[in-house]
Amino acid sequence: MDKKLTREEARKRIKELREQISYHEKKYYVENNPQISDYEFDQLMAELKRLEEAYPEFITPESPTQRVGEKPVEGFPTVEHRSPMLSIDNCYDVEGLKEFEERVKKLLPGEKIEYVAELKIDGLSMSIIYRQGRYEQAVTRGDGFRGDDVTAQVKTIHSLPLTIPIDDEVEVRGEVYLPFESFKKINQEREKAGEPLFANPRNAAAGSIRLLDPKEVARRNLDTFLYYIFINGKERPSQWENLMELKKLGFKINPHSRLCQNIEEVINYYHEWTEKRDTLNYDVDGVVIKVNSTKQREILGATAKSPRWAIAFKFPARQATTRIKDIIIQVGRTGALTPVAILEPVSIGGATISRCTLHNEDEIKRKDIRIGDYVLLERSGDVIPHIISVMKERRTGKEKPFIWPKTCPVCHSAIYREEGEAVSRCINPSCPARIRESIIHYASRRAMNIEGLGEALVDQLLASGLVKKIPDLYHLKYEDLVQLERMGPKSAQNLLEQIEESKSRELWRLLFALGIRHVGEKLAQALARKFPDLEKLSKLSEDELMTLEDVGPKVAKSIVFFFSQPESQELLKELKAAGLKFKEKPEKEGPKPLQNMTFVLTGTLSSMSREEAKEKIEKLGGSVSSSVSRKTDFLVVGEEPGSKLDKARELGVKTLNEKEFLKLIGEA
Repeated sequence: MDKKLTREEARKRIKELREQISYHEKKYYVENNPQISDYEFDQLMAELKRLEEAYPEFITPESPTQRVGEKPVEGFPTVEHRSPMLSIDNCYDVEGLKEFEERVKKLLPGEKIEYVAELKIDGLSMSIIYRQGRYEQAVTRGDGFRGDDVTAQVKTIHSLPLTIPIDDEVEVRGEVYLPFESFKKINQEREKAGEPLFANPRNAAAGSIRLLDPKEVARRNLDTFLYYIFINGKERPSQWENLMELKKLGFKINPHSRLCQNIEEVINYYHEWTEKRDTLNYDVDGVVIKVNSTKQREILGATAKSPRWAIAFKFPARQATTRIKDIIIQVGRTGALTPVAILEPVSIGGATISRCTLHNEDEIKRKDIRIGDYVLLERSGDVIPHIISVMKERRTGKEKPFIWPKTCPVCHSAIYREEGEAVSRCINPSCPARIRESIIHYASRRAMNIEGLGEALVDQLLASGLVKKIPDLYHLKYEDLVQLERMGPKSAQNLLEQIEESKSRELWRLLFALGIRHVGEKLAQALARKFPDLEKLSKLSEDELMTLEDVGPKVAKSIVFFFSQPESQELLKELKAAGLKFKEKPEKEGPKPLQNMTFVLTGTLSSMSREEAKEKIEKLGGSVSSSVSRKTDFLVVGEEPGSKLDKARELGVKTLNEKEFLKLIGEA
């Protein structure tokens, strides 16, 4: 038994166990070649944990038991990269690749040029530091010059060694990604919890790394591929030697990288993996081609944005052929009727596609889409499938044109289509199909912000008959809620408190939550400022509404139409009876430190959404624009920024990282 060990015996056994566990982690996570069963591995880990608990003086940060040892952090400090993590230029055809080769040859006249071709992993770029052989720090790419310190989160990734057999300062760079199996599992869990699904594995990987609790990150089963190494700031003589050095030190490199003697070998590699990409358990969206020689790369240098010695040759959008089994109509929150094609299931890029939107009636007519047609389906950007074309030559004569409905297929009320618009709508605000989406919108963070009222719970409330319309939320009882699936006493109480709090939300939130067509968040705020009494606002004419700068004839007509419906009047009556605030107190004039300043936002902020950042800026007197110009005062730069950052540098616009932005608005 462990207790019988002397202190020295325990020290030796702990060292032995750590070496065994590190060896087996490498075999399992890096080489995909397990040498023992999961049960045997768990036994080794359990023994190590017992010994470390009995002899805590021997616990070290690099012990395998400490991967998720850190407590949740409050935020992500910003760290400057030792050298910029530049983005890589793209090309989309062989001609573009050969143009890249010509540029390289022009700068390296007469020299033999080798290339390394690597699969372009669709993940999150990361810089990881080791000192004296121990894992020390991990930083996201950020804006290329500064990133977020995510050391505790990245430490949970099992394919990343906690120690390496070298005492020098080592920086490795690569991608953190999410295997398809883990991505599917996460989305299944989110769907059950009523949370929005991640659009793709890359988004899920980025979202996982931004979780503040390392234990939650560990549950996501992230992985890595590394492709750069700097030892005391220097690379190996070639990219291929970089990869071999990484492998030698125990890092996981992509096994499919290839040393190519010329551009023709690169092209062959690209075509090979265009065909084989669906055999992988992770997402790749192209091939990265790098000049192999480090010396040649130094001569080639870089532009302000990208290295001249590398290019990404992107794969074509994923396509497949399938047949339309049926066309159905879905009714959304605003009453919009959306045709959806029910397809014979087909696999595209590792995902099974069984339906896709046909957008509207005009789109069906324009493409002459019929039930029974064979179609070419594309999953552009690996996210939303859509029909590229109809294979009319495969028609047999049994295909049926789709007849657009004259009434709502759910409630059978009249439908209308506004002049100049492609969308038909159900006019009944109490249509059951609209109610579900209306409640979800009403409770959303940007509207009434009722935390805990997600899609899954809304479905339960509707199915149980506890809620049939929005005002019913304010009559829910504790004893009814605790009977629902996955709804314990604490969750029920929290939900009731959130619903009660929503009664005192700002008037603009209620206006936005009502789902009035054309009334978005910004217009709702403007309306509440100009007309701070909802009952009076509901009785205004189109001309009176158009005295507000942001309201034109179309918007005014939509607002008047909404409030003129008996169902809308009944809704307001019930909400008022439930105790909701219908009047806004005049805003006290306070300091406006951002008065007359124009901001632009790019990338993802970890402390708030871009909508929340916009709201805070406007509250402090500033304005937010969608594009960078010479009139822009500040560009706020989050994780993975877009082309706005390049434009800002070009125009000399001042940039703020998230930490600097929070300091400016007084929330550091």
